[in-house]
Amino acid sequence: MPILAAWLGGGLLAGALLGHFAGGHAALGFAVVAAAEIVLLLSSIGHLRSAMMTTSPTSPPLHDRFMTRTRRIASSLRDLRSAAGNLPDAVVLLDNEQHVRWFNHAAEDLLGLRRPQDRGADLHERLSSSDLAGWLQDGAREPLNDIVAPGRPDRHLNVTLLPFGRRQRLLLARDISDLTRLEQVRRDFVANVSHELRTPLTVIHGYLELLDPEDVPELAPVLGEMRAQSKRMGQIVEDLLTLSRLETQEHVTDERVAMAPLLATLRKEAEALSQGRHKIVLESTAEADLLGSPKDLHSALSNLVSNAVRYTPAGGTITIRWQRSPEGAVYSVSDTGFGIPASHLSRLTERFYRVSSSRSRDSGGTGLGLSIVKHVLNLHQARLQIESTPGQGSTFSCHFGRERLLGPAGADES
Repeated sequence: MPILAAWLGGGLLAGALLGHFAGGHAALGFAVVAAAEIVLLLSSIGHLRSAMMTTSPTSPPLHDRFMTRTRRIASSLRDLRSAAGNLPDAVVLLDNEQHVRWFNHAAEDLLGLRRPQDRGADLHERLSSSDLAGWLQDGAREPLNDIVAPGRPDRHLNVTLLPFGRRQRLLLARDISDLTRLEQVRRDFVANVSHELRTPLTVIHGYLELLDPEDVPELAPVLGEMRAQSKRMGQIVEDLLTLSRLETQEHVTDERVAMAPLLATLRKEAEALSQGRHKIVLESTAEADLLGSPKDLHSALSNLVSNAVRYTPAGGTITIRWQRSPEGAVYSVSDTGFGIPASHLSRLTERFYRVSSSRSRDSGGTGLGLSIVKHVLNLHQARLQIESTPGQGSTFSCHFGRERLLGPAGADES
């Protein structure tokens, strides 16, 4: 018994640690391991029962050992079910047809399930009035983020459906209401502070423009640096306001975005920023326009071009491409710059994240551009892909689906 308890406890601890290191979800790892151990113990009990049925009635000592071991396993099973039942995350064990086999107390609170009437119920039908129903019906292949809890309209959930055991599924729902509230507080704070900073920065920049360095030659370098930094601070504020707007925006007003003139404009912007230091190449073979927000798309696509110019040494090449793909079309910007180590790629779209702080400051970037790009693409159901090799260069690609493409005559692409 002590060995079994130690084995079970060690498994739960390992699951919690794996969940913590995998994404900070210790309770999720604990729940998965607990459910797995429940299934293993149930399986062990079944084997023991089969063994006892085949044991001769003239062997009482062997029968007693089986009974003692069965009681121990049953006791451990009760402990595991109690632990899983008291987890803060909702846990629902489903069969292959999405019928409910077991659920814990958090599932009653967050998902609105009830004992005993919901045991054996079809979960899709039981939650038909919630966002979970459509997700389950579509196969639940991807996690469902930030939805209203069916059992608690004042709470928000992240929901995942995992394959489990033999032809079973495990539904895990995590309450993220506190994180959602803190995220909203952060957004409000950033937006309010940015608005408050805009006016004094405009005043400071205006007065600096009135000062002529020729009138005070000894202060010319100081005035030049003050102008550059006030302009950069103003750009940071504008980018913060843009990012706050994009984060709270749920959809865009769709318009035709003519790609031929937009690509020509992006090339001119790159040439103006480069001032002859780079070779700018444009390759456009898609022969398609986009459906979306002209202003936001121009901002995102232009940002990728300006980044390529800033981080590519003189003499390098920047290539702008607009091409077809099996899923739709791809806009990409390739450079022959410094390249980015693989360890940084996953964090590049975080606000203010920099691979090299000194290099970013020298280039005049705000550290918010790629975050803006990501949010603009999300609003257009598109995704950003980053490929880079240190010392050889980088490629930033925007993948647009077929539903966002318009043909030359304005008809939707099929």
